[in-house]
Amino acid sequence: MANIKSAKKRVLITEKKTLENRMIKSKMSTLIKKVKTLVSNGEIEAAEKLLPEVVAYIDSASSKGVIHQNNAARKVSSVTKLVNDAKKAA
Repeated sequence: MANIKSAKKRVLITEKKTLENRMIKSKMSTLIKKVKTLVSNGEIEAAEKLLPEVVAYIDSASSKGVIHQNNAARKVSSVTKLVNDAKKAA
C-alpha cells in the first residue's frame, strides 16, 4: 500500500476507473452476444434494429479509451458482417 497521500488517492481513482471500464466492456460484450443470439435464432430484423445501438456503444467505448480504436473497428466489422451475411442467406 502507498504511503504518500497523492499515491493513495491515485490507487482509489484507479480502482474506480477500472470498475467503470469493466462495466462498459461487460455491456458491450452483452450487446454483441444479443446480436449473435438473434442471428442464430433467425430473428434477422431484430438484429438489424439492434445493430446501430451496438455500433454506437462500441464507438463510444473506443472514444472513451476503454478499448483500442482497432479493437473497436474489428468488433464493429465482425458484428456487421454477421448481420449482413445472415440477411443475404435469408
